[in-house]
Amino acid sequence: MRADPRGADSRTPGTATGGKTVPTAPPGPKAAPRTTVDVTALLERGRTLATPVLRAAVDRLAPPMDTVAAYHFGWIDAQGNPAEGDGGKAVRPALAVLSAEVTGAAPEVGVPGAVAVELVHNFSLLHDDLMDGDEQRRHRDTVWKVHGPAQAILVGDALFALANEVLLELGTVEAGRATRRLTSATRALIDGQAQDISYEHRDRVSVEECLEMEGNKTGALLASASSIGAVLGGADERTADTLEKYGYHLGLAFQAVDDLLGIWGDPVSTGKQTWSDLRQRKKSLPVVAALAAGGPASERLGEILAADAKTSDFANFSEEEFAARAALIEEAGGREWTADEARRQHTIALEALDAVDMPEPVRDRFAALADFVVVRKR
Repeated sequence: MRADPRGADSRTPGTATGGKTVPTAPPGPKAAPRTTVDVTALLERGRTLATPVLRAAVDRLAPPMDTVAAYHFGWIDAQGNPAEGDGGKAVRPALAVLSAEVTGAAPEVGVPGAVAVELVHNFSLLHDDLMDGDEQRRHRDTVWKVHGPAQAILVGDALFALANEVLLELGTVEAGRATRRLTSATRALIDGQAQDISYEHRDRVSVEECLEMEGNKTGALLASASSIGAVLGGADERTADTLEKYGYHLGLAFQAVDDLLGIWGDPVSTGKQTWSDLRQRKKSLPVVAALAAGGPASERLGEILAADAKTSDFANFSEEEFAARAALIEEAGGREWTADEARRQHTIALEALDAVDMPEPVRDRFAALADFVVVRKR
């Protein structure tokens, strides 16, 4: 058994699916049996409830920002024609409307929160794609590539402003509480993106630093999504905080799986280039864990990545060169460790649910969404 890069061996088994290692996600042996949940229907419910309100919010934007945003969301193509684009997994809207049901409220109570979180999430995607130089998202050219960097920045800023408007227009005390929490999550998200960019220029990043960055960049917004509907439904601070704990650790599990897909994901499923994170020199969990593991593969990987940082021809590397780096990461244990870390964070998320009084069907849906997050191919 390889040493845990955090200093303690806390790994749990993963499973290989279609040549890609992803963590398994059934409940632990002491968990009570769950009601079977149709996760696809749960995701579609969040999407169906949120989309009309989301479209109405985007329609407020001045031209051409409204059109650019519509392209980003997949509602139109690059020529302005109606399209049925891939709108993403819709995990955040599903969590937001589900969390309203924790308080006994109807799922519709969580819709403004779902829309606000989705607007913030897409604000971050627009900016991240530009900063990372990503040319593809959801199997289409990114906004900055089609409409230019300036529009990507402006539309991202506009979506963030809309998120606050959508909540504050409710005019309730609960809306104010929800806005405060979402704003804090957004600031953490921005902190995480700044950390992510800075790490690309460092030879070494610790596992602890990487987990802190990913907690900010991904965990904070999923934490907000998991609690915002409950806040709008009148949940007390303790309940909201505990739901945020669930979402935060779910976010860490989500990002760990994303990190695996960022290196070994199938481009047909992910909509991104092969070895996408390696092309961007990201210090993602598999890379950081491999570098911290020690041993010949780890040392060789460190030498190669240090040399990579000094080359000006990195964009012209062959597929074989990226494949060799991925192989060293796997040999050093980075792939397996990251899969197991996703499982560990998934377990912590589920344990948080035990501290919240909620109807059992709602708890089962939260658990099913957690399972979905860690067993996926895109």
